[in-house]
Amino acid sequence: MELSLKFKTNVLSAIVILGMLSLRVAECGLQSKELTYQAINCRKHTAVLTDFGAVGDGKTLNTKVFNSAIRNLSRYASDGGAQLIVPPGKWLTGSFNLTSHFTLFLEKGAVILGTQDESQWPPLAVLPSYGRGRDAPGGRLSALIFGTNLTDVIITGNNGTINGQGAIWWDKFRAGKLTLTRPYMIEIMYSNQIQISNLTLLDSPSWFVHPIYSSDILITGLTILASIYSANTDGVDPDSCSNVRIEDCYIVSGDDCIAVKSGWDQYGIKVGMPTQHLFIRRLTCISPFSAAIALGSEMSGGIEDVRAEDITAIDTESAIRIKTAVGRGGYVKNIFARKLTLKNMKYVFRTAGNYNQHPDSNFDPKAIPQITGINYREVVATNVTYAGRLFGIKGDPFTAICMSEVNISMNQKENELPWNCTDITGVTSDVTPKPCASLPEKKGVTCLFPYDKQPIEDVQTKTCSYAH
Repeated sequence: MELSLKFKTNVLSAIVILGMLSLRVAECGLQSKELTYQAINCRKHTAVLTDFGAVGDGKTLNTKVFNSAIRNLSRYASDGGAQLIVPPGKWLTGSFNLTSHFTLFLEKGAVILGTQDESQWPPLAVLPSYGRGRDAPGGRLSALIFGTNLTDVIITGNNGTINGQGAIWWDKFRAGKLTLTRPYMIEIMYSNQIQISNLTLLDSPSWFVHPIYSSDILITGLTILASIYSANTDGVDPDSCSNVRIEDCYIVSGDDCIAVKSGWDQYGIKVGMPTQHLFIRRLTCISPFSAAIALGSEMSGGIEDVRAEDITAIDTESAIRIKTAVGRGGYVKNIFARKLTLKNMKYVFRTAGNYNQHPDSNFDPKAIPQITGINYREVVATNVTYAGRLFGIKGDPFTAICMSEVNISMNQKENELPWNCTDITGVTSDVTPKPCASLPEKKGVTCLFPYDKQPIEDVQTKTCSYAH
């Protein structure tokens, strides 16, 4: 009798609790709405950063929370994957690691803040294709958002923000106080199927987006902003990567807006991983001391099949710059650029064969880079100081340079020659002002721009969703 009464009481309590839970679920259902976004893959499971105890006050450190949340969600990799939603707030954190089949989604009003506490940035070994750090002989500090050996990883949002709070790092670099290379904002290594999109990135300690030794990469809809006086804040650095699309990005930087790389001297030659099949479209760049698109100078693994179109550069030092040196080895070949609109430029065309920065003194002086098949067409530039400064390597000229349908309006500075060229060969057609003698006019020439499709161009995004 007593047992029966207890049983009935427990059952009744359970029913009441279940009823309350059902009511809460119903209430949540009434209040929630489904939000959508575009991604290469959608996820079956969803969690919110606050589910793991994160505090978005801009002061509480959330490094452990980010890492534990992502580790927890990694168990769903084989079951449709997972997405971690970062809600509005200021989420202070050090470096954290991504996982495969995973989406990090920043809602509108969400700000990930990089901490200025150096202990929250773990040290990493030097990159094998570099042999040393870029800032110091030792290794480097882990990126704010880091991943290695991943498949299918997405960083996106509804124009959420990642702020590296990089000024303190720029000051350390200029003061010579660094023993390890500054952290990048996003670095993904040895990975494939990567999407980084629809975000605002602010004030990285060094390079903003650095995919390396990776393939099948979609980077789109990024607004990247840093002081034009900041140190080495490259926008996007595809490095020993294949099949890359960079589209619809707006970049203001203290360095190159896009910097294409593939390793440094003997270390890059040994690794031997080129950057190839790279598409850059609808880029707007402001960088008064650097290039809209730089090829090199770290290009020892090779750079080939780069296609850039619909590029706008304003108040930028140069449009597309090739940088290399004796000792680099490697090659830059089959480069195609068209539909460039340039305003207030120091240079339009620029190449440098004497960019003599080396990781150490052990580079091979017989490792001569090969630069050939460089094509520019449909270029309109106004208020330009120098049309071209094109310098190759003595005894190893840069060859097969082609320019067609180029109209450059000079800014009329006195005693300045529009062109200066040494150790280069090529042809031009319909170029104003008249180029240097090593680029003779050949009527009727239209420089190449290939239209064959590469697999990365066929990658489509899907409409994904989560309940909010």
